[in-house]
Amino acid sequence: MDTRRASEIDFRPLTDREFHPSPVAWEDEVLYFLMLDRFSDGFETGYLDNNGAPVTTGTTPALRREDRGNAVATEEDAARWREAGAAWCGGTLNGLRTKLGYLGRLGVTAVWISPILKQTPFEETYHGYATQNFLAVDPHFGTKEELRDLVTEAHGMGIRVILDIVLNHTGDVFAYRDDVTDATWFGHPYPVEGFRDASGKPTLPFGPVDDPDGAVWPAELQEPGVFTCGGRIVDWDRYPEYLDGDFFGLKDVHLGSGETDRYTPSPALEALARCYRYWIAYADLDGLRVDTVKHMDRGAARYFASVIHEFAQSIGKENFYLIAEITGDRRFAFETLEKVGMDAALGLAEIQDELEWLVKGQRDPRGYFDLFRDSFALGKDSHTWLRNRVVTGYDDHDQVRKGPAKARFAADDLGQRMALAAIAFNVTTLGIPCLYYGSEQRLDGSGGNDRYLRETMFGGAFGAFRSTGGHVFDESGTVYHEVARILAVRRATPALRRGRQYLRQISGDGVSFGYPGLRSVVPWSRIFADREVLLAINTDPLLSHTVWVTIDAGLHAAGSALVCRYSTDQAQEGREVTVEPRNGRAVLITVPAAGFVIYS
Repeated sequence: MDTRRASEIDFRPLTDREFHPSPVAWEDEVLYFLMLDRFSDGFETGYLDNNGAPVTTGTTPALRREDRGNAVATEEDAARWREAGAAWCGGTLNGLRTKLGYLGRLGVTAVWISPILKQTPFEETYHGYATQNFLAVDPHFGTKEELRDLVTEAHGMGIRVILDIVLNHTGDVFAYRDDVTDATWFGHPYPVEGFRDASGKPTLPFGPVDDPDGAVWPAELQEPGVFTCGGRIVDWDRYPEYLDGDFFGLKDVHLGSGETDRYTPSPALEALARCYRYWIAYADLDGLRVDTVKHMDRGAARYFASVIHEFAQSIGKENFYLIAEITGDRRFAFETLEKVGMDAALGLAEIQDELEWLVKGQRDPRGYFDLFRDSFALGKDSHTWLRNRVVTGYDDHDQVRKGPAKARFAADDLGQRMALAAIAFNVTTLGIPCLYYGSEQRLDGSGGNDRYLRETMFGGAFGAFRSTGGHVFDESGTVYHEVARILAVRRATPALRRGRQYLRQISGDGVSFGYPGLRSVVPWSRIFADREVLLAINTDPLLSHTVWVTIDAGLHAAGSALVCRYSTDQAQEGREVTVEPRNGRAVLITVPAAGFVIYS
């Protein structure tokens, strides 16, 4: 498979079987995004296996609190730890397979895995976005058989698998000619020295070759005209530079030409679409996260979406999901989403930013909720359109929105205190929620490079909390335990997955009501089929707050009651609050410091 042409793939033996069905509604799912190289190597001990039994056969123990920071005791140690973060660390498909129980017990229903296809062998492209062979799994991660086994076991445990993929570019598979001193985009192609061999040197002809570890595969990608050869992007928003330029050293692929409705796909795009159809059929995947959709022609993205959706439906996956990474403002994102025919947008800086700073008590809550209110301005007649059209979250693997000041949510004391509230808010507000790996353990990476957002969960030389030698798969931690309880309520409550959403007014005296401000109780309702669920976080990390909260007057009679279904103060659970005729209808609730409550 490593060196064949994509056009030679025989799908008949791959599709002659039953496939795992798609979910009825993706807003019911809870996604978990992980960098495979940084998640698990399978050598941990002292955690619970997929059946919930203690594992005692591994070699890496659980990280003790007193061992945090053990990798940076001296500047020499710190330099080694930082250097380790720029290289392959050792996470594998089999390692992930051993942690499916950890994810399932947390409440995750779909795992989104960073790209796993074969990378350029001469670089430390552990992130997976520098593909050299689109028909092979990178040996650092394992084998294609291990991918298939992982998906099969995940399906058996009620967890779907979404694979991160790249269409826009390949790895640094060729070099520009020596006399090109600074290959930045300027609107014309640069001359090429040749394809790179396994050592990275441009010794191979810029055309058909037979070296499986050199150039690029499948063979269709070696044909003339596959690459734009335009040099690297400098202005990431200037047209057509952001479409035709290279991502730093990654090489931009010419995907086709023409208007969106009359687009002619290039042979390279046809080959790539065939490669990903192969992986869907071979591994029984449930969805794809498509990288850098903003940097692709809309016609190319639309062609790919059509081909993949039709193929998935032909094998019984009626709701196979394509999640498009579209950076920029939401109107641009949703306009692009609609025109290309993909299913949900991801990477919206507005959503990530407003969510983080709302929970930390430093942003007006209306800023976040208003992102989901004006669907009419987006050309939709109900804000519930957004329930399955946007993937929501706040941490990720590159944090483009923060520029050079990259930091996980829990990187400071305030973030540590508010970590549970952030996850609770994310998984119970509108959209398809996505947790970034390690958030449930309050990982706290920060620094001027993406690597610091990509700590290893399994220990090794670049362990979490600036450590080495200890894993953090701890199911006894407060955040992990409470998130599991919250997600159990979410599973049992349709309104928390599909309901309309309203920010609610509050009052301290029961007379004067207004929308919440900073460091206060932030309540909202989800309403589905005449059933209202009231939720609230407290953005004050130190003090509990008791407030009157407005609820729907048409759904609740004065004198009726709401019951606390969940609270970070478990003593509140089961207690009733009486509906009173204040500001229409209101109830008096108490939310613990940095806490979260659910009433219905």
